[in-house]
Amino acid sequence: MPGSPVTIGCAVILTPGVAGPPDSGVIVTILQSHLTAGSMPLATAGSMCQMINSITGVPYMLPVGNVGMSQSVTAGNQRLVRMGDKIPSGPGVMMILGPPAAPYVTDTGAP
Repeated sequence: MPGSPVTIGCAVILTPGVAGPPDSGVIVTILQSHLTAGSMPLATAGSMCQMINSITGVPYMLPVGNVGMSQSVTAGNQRLVRMGDKIPSGPGVMMILGPPAAPYVTDTGAP
């Protein structure tokens, strides 16, 4: 799915969550720093998300998976994460909600 790349602070939802119902979270760590937009590093596979268990409220860390994102843009051999991507991660599928790092940048490559 084509979309704009995302950065730190992007909202994500994991369905199903660790305990069943969807868990929500945000991207908090991006491991690469050489691919940027608007002076912000762009999220790639392996970026870390701070998730919140929807039943217990317990926070946990979850890395972004390696499939379901851009096929055309990579940074350090890791694929670019975009708004709208559905990425298998941990116990479910992570949906990347946004906001975009730079709305004037769009990756039109296939997932």
